[in-house]
Amino acid sequence: MADYDFSQDLEVARAKYETIAGAVNLDALRTQIKDLEREASEPNLWDNPEHAQKVTAKLSASQAQLRKLNAVAQRLDDIATLYELGSEEDDEDSMSEASAELVATTKELEEIEIQTLLDGDYDDRTAVVTIRSGAGGVDAADWAHMLLRMYVRYAERNGYKVKILDTSYAEEAGIKSATMQIEGDYAYGKLSVEGGTHRLVRISPFDNQSRRQTSFAAVEVIPLVEETDHIDVPDADIRIDTYMSSGPGGQGVNTTYSAVRLTHIPTGIVITMQDERSQIQNRAAAMSILQSRLLVMKHEEEAKTRKELAGDIKASWGDQMRSYVLHPYQMVKDLRTGYETSDTQGVFDGDLNAFIDAGIRWRHQQRREALAEQE
Repeated sequence: MADYDFSQDLEVARAKYETIAGAVNLDALRTQIKDLEREASEPNLWDNPEHAQKVTAKLSASQAQLRKLNAVAQRLDDIATLYELGSEEDDEDSMSEASAELVATTKELEEIEIQTLLDGDYDDRTAVVTIRSGAGGVDAADWAHMLLRMYVRYAERNGYKVKILDTSYAEEAGIKSATMQIEGDYAYGKLSVEGGTHRLVRISPFDNQSRRQTSFAAVEVIPLVEETDHIDVPDADIRIDTYMSSGPGGQGVNTTYSAVRLTHIPTGIVITMQDERSQIQNRAAAMSILQSRLLVMKHEEEAKTRKELAGDIKASWGDQMRSYVLHPYQMVKDLRTGYETSDTQGVFDGDLNAFIDAGIRWRHQQRREALAEQE
């Protein structure tokens, strides 16, 4: 029975590898690497530093992807050989080692699979995450602050760089809103599945009668724009106000009008930025966020047009995407994917990878179903 179980698990792992290799298209990947190597060797490559960095970064990522896939294929062969030899010699240690290696390799294949599903136009971009408190009063403001901490911890766990761009503190506790930039491999592609309304159910720490409170907070995730995105924003469409930066309790951070409030008149979008040291830096950061939001709006309009032409397709995320329950039981559940865990503290400490992976798979399935309905 043990041999059958191992063989079955090995077969599943090999099938998953073949699926991934087919999706990546190894021949095309090798050709791409050769083309990038040829371009990277051009003597005038660094005449355009921005383009050169993109070429070298793409080359490095493609080479790493090919090495990883080749290594996994070799490891699966080695695991099969090790288990076979252990079975022939009745060597329990070798068979146990092979089984443990297969478990580890299967986990790595799942991580690679998630990477192959991140094939959107902006999935490899830096993510800009904005959290806003919703219904629930002071509890909602505290809940928004808990979410801010959760995503900062998630970024730290995964080796991402985090930069808080703007924070608006609530009067009693928590925050009204916060915007942060999270930079790392496929940060936007992964965090984009976190967008939506997050609901918290708990005994309110702000209620003298210790009653249960439901609070809401909205999470928005957009990709950071690059110069090549060509989002033109005429000066006439922007109103810029400056004011003094402030921190919790209204304490002055500095005595200069370095904080910036940027209003895009045609859409009503308002961006506030106060965490940079100078007004010029805050204005540049605010403009970058505005361009990112306008880029998202542009593509949402294009997607809406495609949806109208194709008819009704299953592509709606809904408003409430995840519930966090601390009373009367402990549970975090994603309402789209059905994934859940009772380890609420782990989630609040940034252990979100399982939720994000499930979200990416769910989104991919939604897209496949949408395409099938259009055919």
